[in-house]
Amino acid sequence: MGESIAKNNGLLFKIVTNLTFWVLIAIISGVLVGHYLPETGTKMKVIGDTFIQIVKLFIAPIIFLTIVLGISGMGDLRKVGRIGIKALIYFEIVTTFALAIGIIAAYIIQPGKIDKSGLDIQDASKYTSNPRTEFDWWQFFMDNFTLQVLALAIVCGILLNYYSKRESVVATLYKASKIVFKALKFVMFLAPLGAFGGMAYTVGKFGLHTLIPLGKLMFTVYLTMAVFIFLILGGIMRYYKMRIWDLIKYLKAELLIVLGTSSSEPALPNLMDKLERLGCSKSVVGLVVPTGYSFNLDGTSIYLSMCVIFLAQLYNVHLSFGEILTIIGLLMITSKGAAGVTGSGFIVLASTLTAIHKIPLEGLAFLLGVDKFMSEARAITNFIGNGVATIVISKNENEFVDIENPMELD
Repeated sequence: MGESIAKNNGLLFKIVTNLTFWVLIAIISGVLVGHYLPETGTKMKVIGDTFIQIVKLFIAPIIFLTIVLGISGMGDLRKVGRIGIKALIYFEIVTTFALAIGIIAAYIIQPGKIDKSGLDIQDASKYTSNPRTEFDWWQFFMDNFTLQVLALAIVCGILLNYYSKRESVVATLYKASKIVFKALKFVMFLAPLGAFGGMAYTVGKFGLHTLIPLGKLMFTVYLTMAVFIFLILGGIMRYYKMRIWDLIKYLKAELLIVLGTSSSEPALPNLMDKLERLGCSKSVVGLVVPTGYSFNLDGTSIYLSMCVIFLAQLYNVHLSFGEILTIIGLLMITSKGAAGVTGSGFIVLASTLTAIHKIPLEGLAFLLGVDKFMSEARAITNFIGNGVATIVISKNENEFVDIENPMELD
């Protein structure tokens, strides 16, 4: 009897001291507050935003330290270039698959075959008044702080290899890295507050009632992303003798943070740390994860291609096979610009619709109200996709150390 009580107490203690448990409670609480007290819910935005801003402070030093230490420890600079090229090729292939799957799913389920008159119309003028007509790589780089840090870190890592006092610098950077990750561990205790604030604001601002008219589109987006994760990414993991479900369970706390905040950025530092603990080398993690956050946007790719077809169906616009291929080609380039800047996904959509000259730009107004509820699916898919990409490149480069029972490291 006493042993049973002790076991139950031990299980209870394990649950209440688990970050995942509190993030889940926070998400549920946020939904309830946003739904029943919408005015209070919208005021919670500052809590979610503050948490994200605090975590963002760690992104630059963690990327910089991880990449510099990884490159300086790699020795062979040709290997750095090889890993980078492999990663970019992998990103382009997988995101192209994602774009195609989004289009195929939209044609099968036809989420746009609904009555426009019942939809909530938002103001889309800031996206439709001056859409981009061509993709500007320099502007993309200047708008993307993660890429700037990545480039600086690669240069510093390469130069450090030629520095005579390299060992002492590496030792100092290694100590700094341990301090930064330790500080981040304490900050992550605030994750439930961030998840609560983000969810309360979303539900309070946009309301669960907005989901009903575009419920078919939301269902299609979530279903397609689930299929992509478990079939495409799951198939890739199976090829490398790993299971996607094990990775999801391993990253469950981070996935709940992504769900609560509707952004994959707050979980980036933890993703890098956990992938290293899983067995991926520091150098591969440092190069692949930050690059993937800008170029490997599987969820965003599915969403963008699906929305174009959704709007075409909404306005009864017939698209030829050649025009569909044009859409995929355009989004292969412009979707890379949908990272790092709020609302950039709509700017990419606007520029794509402008290039096609067949689908009215005003259609974006129908998506604005429900977009926030689909950002969770995009962020989660992007997050898992970058975890899989890092494992694939690590395995391919023989830079993966199989660790027994990595789940126990969580």
